[in-house]
Amino acid sequence: MYSSIKDCIELNNGVKMPILGFGVLGIKKLNEAEDCVKKAIKYGYRSIDTAMIYGNEEGVGKGIKESGIKRDELFITTKVWNCDQGYNETLKAFEGSMKRLMLDYLDLYLIHWPVPRNNKYVETWNALEKLYKQGKVRAIGVSNFNISHLENIIGQCEIIPAVNQIELHPWLLQTELLKFMEKNKISPEAWSPLGQGALLDNKVLIEIAKKYNKTVSQAIIRWDIQKNIITIPKSSKEKHIA
Repeated sequence: MYSSIKDCIELNNGVKMPILGFGVLGIKKLNEAEDCVKKAIKYGYRSIDTAMIYGNEEGVGKGIKESGIKRDELFITTKVWNCDQGYNETLKAFEGSMKRLMLDYLDLYLIHWPVPRNNKYVETWNALEKLYKQGKVRAIGVSNFNISHLENIIGQCEIIPAVNQIELHPWLLQTELLKFMEKNKISPEAWSPLGQGALLDNKVLIEIAKKYNKTVSQAIIRWDIQKNIITIPKSSKEKHIA
């Protein structure tokens, strides 16, 4: 499994997840998403992260199917969106995502946001637990959850999230949240690891990158990996993907 980029994180249920993955946020055209996924897999990525709200699950699914890589060598993540939260609604949303992705099972399914005003994330988590127990998902987790949200899940549910996908980069360290997650064996996953591109012009990071003859993007990604943070940079440009 994962014959190309081999560095993995072992999640709290024993499932291994590649520490470096490819994100597809903002790639809205289905043919472009398909092409980017195929290129990412060609260059060695084995973890692909999408979401229902991105509107490109179908393109991602086609890219996976046409990549020529065996399904068990790939790690695929998608997420349930805010308007689909609730027990039955989540189960229905999951089936929709699986149909668009053209997959028989998912490696990681996340609650995209807690949306506390709707007060549905606990019952949504119960639906994820059901999918996990049915073997339809290898691991379940959350995204953009803070400590209080995680405490509610841990206190009211059976399974502790395997992953919390959060905005995390050198200028947003999330120190207290990471301490809580480490204590509870919840793996951090960084979205927007490059600060939505804002860090690429940072003078300090430019000097660090020059010192090691790397790009700023590569320096930041190495920072994540050395801190055992799963990271999912994104790009639609082949040079940057490579």
